[in-house]
Amino acid sequence: MNKSSPFFIAGPCVIESEEICLRVAHRLAELAEEHSVDIIFKASYDKANRTSSESFRGPGREKGLTVLSKVKREAGLKILTDIHETEEVEEVAQVADILQIPAFLCRQTSLLAAAGASGRIVNVKKGQFMAPLDMRHAIEKVGGASWITERGTFFGYNRLVVDYAGILALKDLGVPVVFDATHSVQLPGGGQGKSSGNRDLAVPLARAAVSVGVDGLFFEVHPAPDQALCDADNSLALDVFAEELPRFLQLHSLTRTWK
Repeated sequence: MNKSSPFFIAGPCVIESEEICLRVAHRLAELAEEHSVDIIFKASYDKANRTSSESFRGPGREKGLTVLSKVKREAGLKILTDIHETEEVEEVAQVADILQIPAFLCRQTSLLAAAGASGRIVNVKKGQFMAPLDMRHAIEKVGGASWITERGTFFGYNRLVVDYAGILALKDLGVPVVFDATHSVQLPGGGQGKSSGNRDLAVPLARAAVSVGVDGLFFEVHPAPDQALCDADNSLALDVFAEELPRFLQLHSLTRTWK
């Protein structure tokens, strides 16, 4: 990773089709080259944690890993995807460069240990119910290279807030800290059987996260967010991400001169 600038994790929430994934990945690869920045492609083959049983979950592991393999081969980007059970780890690690532990599973000891034993980087999303410093136990369970992703904290029903002091506490744990801008603007379960959100808040919150020193930024991006099959309300348009990327890099460079 280029330590002189933040890295980015971006992609559609869930694999909707090979065409959409490749379209997004090729554009991200262009941006990575244009701005000399590390961009990791993210998409889930299965979104096991959905508000409703009727929500779209994705194509499943076999078809999903086939798509992610093609993205990796054709776009040349590193791959990040979610795992939910220990029996997924070995197969997924053959494709993904980073294994992601969903927020609601961040205390699952066996899953964390299995992911760490894979030799891949493990991105652990901080549970919306977790105190920042309690994430040290998740890091210990992984026992290998790990990142922590902040994605907001429950604040009453259907609400999340971002605690920037908590981000600073996470940085004290000694591992890279990522800010998930688009999940942090979710309204969990607030959309009549699905999560809602406000994507207009994602960029301002991400700018604040850059200012307090996060190592990476996470965005769900989609060519047509309103038509996305998962997290439509909080996903960022791919064109908007492309426009904002150099601004994040400029802000990062500026704030580092203040220290």
